[in-house]
Amino acid sequence: MPKHTIFVCKSCHRSSEKRPENHPCDGTILLDQLNTLCAEQFPDDEVEIQPVGCLWACSHGCVVSVASPDKPTYLFVNLTPEESAIALLDFMQLYIKSAKKTVVWKQIPELLQSAIFAQIPPV
Repeated sequence: MPKHTIFVCKSCHRSSEKRPENHPCDGTILLDQLNTLCAEQFPDDEVEIQPVGCLWACSHGCVVSVASPDKPTYLFVNLTPEESAIALLDFMQLYIKSAKKTVVWKQIPELLQSAIFAQIPPV
């Protein structure tokens, strides 16, 4: 079975305000939450959480990309690390099980519907 990957931008921060020096970026906070929850929800390693330095969407706050071979890639922006981890993993359940390789809009967790920036066709 192909691996499904969640790419999380570690340097993302949803506010233009300067954050305290010892405070982690929102992307790093989300990454930690995803790693913790993913092990519980996907014990068979079908989902990989991959940190990336930057996804080049800095003006869009916390950014995550979801990809898998032969499926479209989804780009989510303006995510809140406190609320988004569970919604992203719920989306991954739909993404993995999607028979037509795309996720039906109405099934996408409501929190993520306004966060979808792009659906990129598979190559």
